[in-house]
Amino acid sequence: MIRPNLFLSAILLLWSTPLLAHPGGHGHTDVNDPKASRTWTLAAEGSHLHGTFVSAKEGKVQIRRDDGVLTTLAIDRLVASDQKWITDRLAEIKRLNTQAGVQLVAQNQANQPAGKRATKESPAPEMLEHFKPFEKSLQLRWDENHFYVGSNGMPDHPMMIGIRAWQQQVPIPQKYFGDNAWRIPLNPSPAKTPLLAKERFFRGAIALAVNGVPIFNPIKNDGRTDTLLAGELDEWGGHCGRADDYHYHIAPIHLEKTTGRGKPIAYALDGYPIYGFQDEKAPDFAPLDGLNGHKDKAGNYHYHATKTYPYLNGGFYGVVTERDGQVDPQPRAESPRPAQPPHRDAKITKFVETKPGSYHLTYDIRGREGSVSYAVAEDGSAKFTFVDVEGNTKDENYTSRRRGPGSNDRPTPPRNDQRPPRADDRPGSTPNSTTGIKPLAGKQQLTITSESVDARGFVSIDCTCDGASRSPAVAWKNAPAGTKCFAINLWHIAPDQEKSYWVVYDIPADVTQLKENSKNVGKLGLNDKRRAEYDPMCSKGPGVKKYHVTVYALSAEPKLAADKATRANLLAAIKDLTLAEGTLDFQYERKK
Repeated sequence: MIRPNLFLSAILLLWSTPLLAHPGGHGHTDVNDPKASRTWTLAAEGSHLHGTFVSAKEGKVQIRRDDGVLTTLAIDRLVASDQKWITDRLAEIKRLNTQAGVQLVAQNQANQPAGKRATKESPAPEMLEHFKPFEKSLQLRWDENHFYVGSNGMPDHPMMIGIRAWQQQVPIPQKYFGDNAWRIPLNPSPAKTPLLAKERFFRGAIALAVNGVPIFNPIKNDGRTDTLLAGELDEWGGHCGRADDYHYHIAPIHLEKTTGRGKPIAYALDGYPIYGFQDEKAPDFAPLDGLNGHKDKAGNYHYHATKTYPYLNGGFYGVVTERDGQVDPQPRAESPRPAQPPHRDAKITKFVETKPGSYHLTYDIRGREGSVSYAVAEDGSAKFTFVDVEGNTKDENYTSRRRGPGSNDRPTPPRNDQRPPRADDRPGSTPNSTTGIKPLAGKQQLTITSESVDARGFVSIDCTCDGASRSPAVAWKNAPAGTKCFAINLWHIAPDQEKSYWVVYDIPADVTQLKENSKNVGKLGLNDKRRAEYDPMCSKGPGVKKYHVTVYALSAEPKLAADKATRANLLAAIKDLTLAEGTLDFQYERKK
């Protein structure tokens, strides 16, 4: 007969047993496998933690994150489904420990370091061979369900040369490692209803090249523009995103010089391989379906590259999870500097790495040359030197936004206004709180309130697409002496971009608030749909989303043409005019 305190002993053993979980990719795994890494969701923040369950007691759960860090959370911070999973897991441990002849069931997981060797129990997957030509610059590992690719996102071929429509982004090494590594299913399964990339997935990656460089939808996040035809891609089919993250938008056929013809050059994030152009004389030649794929003679599905849209996988034959317009989960990209406005008159003519971590980009505007030189330090900070076509030089230094190792917080997302991180950027902080806001150097802080935001921090439904689509009320105080006017922007941080819903500028200095659905006060700028109006929030995907409204006190009216009054151009125009600013955070969740 097992003693009554045996279950308590098992729980204590769970606390004390070192859990050597692999630092693998994050995201949804087999929820029925108690040893698998799973996604834990913090209910109030809508943020995620990826790791394996260790133990639970006294209202707290201990989770070993995929990067090896042990994290303790209050169970009631998790969503109901995660709380139920913990309850069921503890019940199962108790059941196993009360069975005759079975004692002290504890959860453990074998260490799976990078470059894990194949064993009889865990043979190397075939996918490993396809990434091996680039293994010197990658961290490759796997478990029963997924293949993980660690990468800095920087290819060994030249970049940027040939771009004719430049967003002023430049390649910066990324931290696609540990729990931020790429994750590809080893056992893909066909979806009941395949999803077309022409209709969705305009954000984030849809595939990963075998050199560790992500591949995005060839259609931009405006849902219309073909990046190749728009002249935004370099000679290798890539460019940089708003986080200075290099990625392809078409199939990287040039990799066949290293992999050899007939080998996959990439994998779609549903787990199916992507091959180069079809050989019409090949024995397995068959017409491609609407996803740019077909099955070989053995019945195995794969995609092919084409010279016209969709260029690679035109969607997903296999099962994927879509969240906020992109495949979920996938790594985060970060840059120490804010996104820049387009510089569409420039053509990039040269890009070189002058020494490890230092780069030089040269561009041409109607025969006149400009350049950007920059160096990225190990801590993620960067120093830039800009030389424009007139010969004017400007130096800018950027501090890393990355958190130190072991932090339980999410990385601070990039912000175009470069304000310091606030307490309410972190999980568990109260929306609308101004506590912990660091004053900007040499600038005051405005106090921002809104009658359209309730005590819980949720915006009125009347200010969203679920209601009357009215612009929210915004009030401010503590404007400094010398304020000549105000500007307002309502914005949201998505995983790959910052979205702008409302821009108002040239608000008179004696105005201290805008009422809900305010009209004819100040000048309306352009939202992300390039319309001079309020764009009501209409969040896609499940869960609570966080939004921000920032008010700027300005020393002069910004020089801003009405047809160019976007968020990015506003921030550029007021960079040297801002005397004070303040931001109010609030939340919104779509009606079911």
